[in-house]
Amino acid sequence: MADAPDGNTLTAASAETSFSAVGPYRLIERIGIGGMGEVWRAEQTAPFHRTVALKLIKAGMDTRGVVARFESERQALALMEHPHIAKVFDAGATPEGRPYFAMEYVPGLPITIYCDKHRLNIRDRLALFTQVCDGVQHAHQKAIIHRDLKPSNVLVSEIDQKPVPKIIDFGLAKATGPRLSHATLYTEAGGVVGTPDYMSPEQADSSERNIDTRTDVYSLGVILFELLVGVLPYSSRSGGLNTPSMLEKIRKEEPTLPSSKLKALGDSSHDTAQKRQEEPQALRRHLRGELDWIAMKALEKERSRRYGSPAELAADIQRYLNNEPVLAGPPSATYKASKFIRRHRFGVSVAAAAVMLLIAFAVTMTVQARRIARERDRANREAAASQRVVDFMTKMFRVSNPSQAKGNAVTAREILDKAATDIDTGLSNDPALQARLLHVMGDTYYGLGLYPRAESLLTRSLDIRRRVLGPDHPDTLASMNELGEAIRWQGRLPEAEKLLRESLAGRLRVLGKDDPATLTSMNALGLVLADERNYTEAEPLFRQMLDANLRTVGPSDPSTLNAENSLAVLLDGEGRYPEAEKLFRESADGFRRLNGPDHPDVLRAEANLANTLDEQGRYAESE
Repeated sequence: MADAPDGNTLTAASAETSFSAVGPYRLIERIGIGGMGEVWRAEQTAPFHRTVALKLIKAGMDTRGVVARFESERQALALMEHPHIAKVFDAGATPEGRPYFAMEYVPGLPITIYCDKHRLNIRDRLALFTQVCDGVQHAHQKAIIHRDLKPSNVLVSEIDQKPVPKIIDFGLAKATGPRLSHATLYTEAGGVVGTPDYMSPEQADSSERNIDTRTDVYSLGVILFELLVGVLPYSSRSGGLNTPSMLEKIRKEEPTLPSSKLKALGDSSHDTAQKRQEEPQALRRHLRGELDWIAMKALEKERSRRYGSPAELAADIQRYLNNEPVLAGPPSATYKASKFIRRHRFGVSVAAAAVMLLIAFAVTMTVQARRIARERDRANREAAASQRVVDFMTKMFRVSNPSQAKGNAVTAREILDKAATDIDTGLSNDPALQARLLHVMGDTYYGLGLYPRAESLLTRSLDIRRRVLGPDHPDTLASMNELGEAIRWQGRLPEAEKLLRESLAGRLRVLGKDDPATLTSMNALGLVLADERNYTEAEPLFRQMLDANLRTVGPSDPSTLNAENSLAVLLDGEGRYPEAEKLFRESADGFRRLNGPDHPDVLRAEANLANTLDEQGRYAESE
């Protein structure tokens, strides 16, 4: 019997409850109402004064089955004595014969709302959740399965300025041992009880009668998921599902990892992260791995693969908090070693330092000798490479010799074409240098607007660099980025997007988020996404690029001004003209201060500004 907040006062409820006192309890306010019962905040007047929660069967609902369920809940609560389970103080019946019982009044909030309101971080949420697991474990030790665990049945109040959770509402509890009362009800075949969003797969199966304590473990897993991510693994509320569809989804569909669910939230993940005092990317990193494993083990559809008890779930969370290996994770030697190091950082650091000191003295002279030899070899290689470049460039410009040009004027394009043809033979013995010149010439063709020719050379440069330098070398990533840009200008946007995503991911991994090359890749990918009208994904890239430039080089740097211009172009494409106008003006003013009024960058920003004014109907300003 799950009670929903009601908020009606005693006066408002007088039509249903014809009395203002029940035994030694004076009814003050109805605080919850369900299908069969109602809960009142009441004041005990004798033998001493205290506030209690008084639960009684609604008028007209005192059928044999309802009374049996009510008696079961009362007996279940009476059996338990735990700091995280609401206590039963007294029981009796109204003058009309409606049974009631008085229990501890918990003036708290549902655990998810409390955590969000107080912006508890992940560690504090987990510490609070383990207390809930302790309470459910106590119920299981008393042979009671709750069967309706959800945030509204786990209220958190503050005692001595510390949050204390209390489990309430055992109206759907089931006994696993002796009967709770002579009239205890068991779930009938074909019936489903509980709240669908938090229901285990076996509980969602109307033909399953063998419900054990692991159904509560699953419900705890759903609450844990919600505490970590801010949403449910499946939700009938958000998905618009009717109850049968929701139950089928719970039985058959695998839940998404918490870290993946957070990523799928998109912009709303910022609010979720803020309520946990994190940035979205940092929160995803924290969830990825151990917390993903723990949540998924609690939400296993197969009961045998789930945690066997709430105590096991709480113990694994405590291992995570203590930087110990969790049972839900892969038990590899590397994983266990990493956890040992994190748990004993100081001792490991001291031991490592001692070992390093012993080794350092023995190898210093050898390292110095090898360094000198490497420097000498590198100098020799660089000298040889420089000579090969000189020889190649000399041969490249021989096309201007009158005997070869046959008296005709020779263009830079012809020189470049001849060099591109000769590069395979002229530098075949030095693939790294060959790839470097291919990249330079491809970049030159790109600057001339000859994109197919640029693509051909940059593709060859990328292939050689992948083979010789590896996929994550900065030079390889540079060729990949330039190739993506050349393909973009030919209108093959999906192909360009794939290359630019790979280039950006590599530069983030190798160079970091604030490196100028990384920001160049962000800009290139953002432009492709804007061309594809994928503004939702493009805008964060442009804003991240602008923030990084403001932080690293300041507002007057050309990189920052270009970033403002790129973001403004995107906003203009989305029809957000006032925002675009502001950025175009800032960009134009900045370039004007740097380069004077006639510089191409100034004219480009002013042309963009004019277009935006035109789109707003401000034709005189635009002209």
